[in-house]
Amino acid sequence: MGIRRRTLLQGAAAAPALLSRATREAAAQEGRKVVRSVPIGDLRALDPIWTTAYITRNHGYLVWDTLFALDAQNRPQPQMVGGWETSGDGLTWTFQLRPGLMWHDDTPVRAADCVASIRRWGARDGMGRALMAVTDSLEAADERTFRLRLKQRVGFVLDALGKIDSSVPFMMPERLARTDPNQAVTEAVGSGPFRFVREEWVPGVKVVYEKFRRYVPRDEPASQAAGGKVARIDRVESLYTPDAATAMNGLLTGEFDLLESPAPDLVARMRRAPDVVVVPNDPLGYILFCVINHLHPPFDRVEARRALMAAVKQSDFMAGTVGEGTPWRECAAVFGCRPDEPPQFDTLGWEPHDPAKGAAMLRAAGYDGRPIVVLDPADNATLHPGALLIAEALRKIGAAVDLQAMDWSALVQRRNSRAAPGQGGWNVFVTNATITGIANPLLNTFVRHCEEGWFGWPCDRRVGELTRAWTFETDPGERQRILKRLEKVHVETVTQIPLGQYRSVIAHRRALRGLLPGPALFYWNIEKG
Repeated sequence: MGIRRRTLLQGAAAAPALLSRATREAAAQEGRKVVRSVPIGDLRALDPIWTTAYITRNHGYLVWDTLFALDAQNRPQPQMVGGWETSGDGLTWTFQLRPGLMWHDDTPVRAADCVASIRRWGARDGMGRALMAVTDSLEAADERTFRLRLKQRVGFVLDALGKIDSSVPFMMPERLARTDPNQAVTEAVGSGPFRFVREEWVPGVKVVYEKFRRYVPRDEPASQAAGGKVARIDRVESLYTPDAATAMNGLLTGEFDLLESPAPDLVARMRRAPDVVVVPNDPLGYILFCVINHLHPPFDRVEARRALMAAVKQSDFMAGTVGEGTPWRECAAVFGCRPDEPPQFDTLGWEPHDPAKGAAMLRAAGYDGRPIVVLDPADNATLHPGALLIAEALRKIGAAVDLQAMDWSALVQRRNSRAAPGQGGWNVFVTNATITGIANPLLNTFVRHCEEGWFGWPCDRRVGELTRAWTFETDPGERQRILKRLEKVHVETVTQIPLGQYRSVIAHRRALRGLLPGPALFYWNIEKG
């Protein structure tokens, strides 16, 4: 089985280069500018509202647009919205769309589309749910105007509509936005600067986007996700290349223009190449964390989850994942640590690193020796080492480990399963998130509990109560105190296990200019010399 899997991955790595070469020659004859990039994974889900996967979020930014967007200072700025006003009591918000907005099927963007899109997003996203909970009505007033009426005044309306990280409130045509929020949309019809070319989509091989000629960008300069989204290239080919060395060699030879997530152990070699630039993309960086399934033994018991925490040493995970040359730090908080904050292990009640004690705790929790299923995204150069290290940590506390290799997109599908680990389910996996996307209880989808719980399905009612208290608290000092109480609860119940914070990098050919730093990959504003 292992040999067959390697053959499949090698075939997938080779196919994009062959297909891309033919496309490149055709594009050159037409005088078009094409950017060939290696994505962070294989795109399988097209719906960025249905999944929080970053590969789908990046796809979303190419195809769809947003009402508001965060600029480089993380301030919400109007995007699809041309103007808006609020009533004196702050309860009524009226928004007017910019003129000339068109869907990729050449129909005009309407206020009714945006109303349906906000409602669908609001049923899936944590910040969206909070906004919908205080919404009295949301309706279109005319073709370009819609109105939001609140039950109580809140200060996060524009922050919600301009959310930059998963799940981004992308606007969709009403016919798509009326899809059941728990069912994935299978069409990619947006109003963004690029059009998804479905007839050229080959899952496991490539995804193609073409410049949407009818897109009308804003006049302001591009700034992170805000400002003028000017498409300066004609075509983007996203070429799935799971073998890290193949991706690097393609970049060095000019076969590829951009690697969205280069392998950390190959970064030093790429830095030495004269025609390659390696730079941090996200100004704030990422957090690596271990997701734990709270539904099934042994981790349905908090004692077993704390046993695993006792086996984790963040410095080992950071050294094994990002290595030398990439800034990293330890942090115990699920909402991340600011640069001026200490790691907070003691203050938050983190279990001290002691594998021997962890082994005793696991036995005391009733562990019966059944294999712990660890999902390993073998095609992801950042997350694969973390899976190996969490498997080793489990072995150190006496657990039997069933390490199951798969590609990241398969893991994204598998994590949906609530089945028992031995029947198609799972116990743990390692993933990452941007610091931007986890910095507070409304943004952080990954630590929500009970009915709103993310994969792993933790449930401690205190989390929801404290989250609601934080959401509607107006005093900044009290808000910070609630946040720290909430972080302590997350550590106490071991919602997940943070594994450290780090700065990620992208690698691209020197001929590319105008790349915009941010928590996602933005393909507008890029010029290819």
